Amino acid sequence: MIRTPYNAPMHILIANDDGYLAPGIAALVQACEGLGTIDVIAPEQNASGTSNSLTLHRPLSMFEARGEHVKGFKVINGTPSDCVHVALTGLLPRRPDLVISGINNGANMGDDTLYSGTVAAAMEGYLFGIPAIAFSQAEKGWAHLDAAAATARSVIEQVLAGAPAGPWLLNVNIPNRADALQLPRVVTRLGRRHASEPLIRQTSPRGEAMYWIGPAGDAREAGEGTDFHAVAAGKVSITPLQVDLTDHQALGSWGGLLGARPA
Repeated sequence: MIRTPYNAPMHILIANDDGYLAPGIAALVQACEGLGTIDVIAPEQNASGTSNSLTLHRPLSMFEARGEHVKGFKVINGTPSDCVHVALTGLLPRRPDLVISGINNGANMGDDTLYSGTVAAAMEGYLFGIPAIAFSQAEKGWAHLDAAAATARSVIEQVLAGAPAGPWLLNVNIPNRADALQLPRVVTRLGRRHASEPLIRQTSPRGEAMYWIGPAGDAREAGEGTDFHAVAAGKVSITPLQVDLTDHQALGSWGGLLGARPA
């Protein structure tokens, strides 16, 4: 169970990568009502695909949103990682007990997690030693968002009731189904995708060449136990993530090749 300092109420920080006006973050905030104090800090614009990037070449600005469903949201003109980093290094008066990101418009599975701003926002909290969860819907379009939000609330409640000590990072992908709350939940590993489709070439009105990154490739490794397999089977995928990218098994062989012993 997550323990708050001095038995204080739970403090939750919520961010996303689709921008503060996205329906997913409003649904997630509403779903988390009653769990504790909530702060929302989100990007001003859609920042999908920005991964863990921080804005270092210009200052960041912040304003407080006032529109319906977003009143009180703090908005940063930067990346998802910027939002959480700024929150944890001075913007918030108190360190949150839990960082939540989402609900993303589309899946974040397999290799996508390396590019995902949704996962990156949660990971930024994890890097600061705070438990974190990233939530995504498996398909774009926000279909059955209310069911996904209810599922997110249920997962959060389960986690708060019995999570292990120490920081941890979970990546949750929810099928776009009206019965999402009743779907089985499975703990999965990341699958793998094929390389992206070819880039798309266009010509600007001024005759200049323009290029669009191609769409993501199909799943390459989607066998039983992967996040791809779980979602395709109509299950909620929950993948524990870590940040250590070291290839530990290869340390010895590389040491021999390079004439250097592992440290």
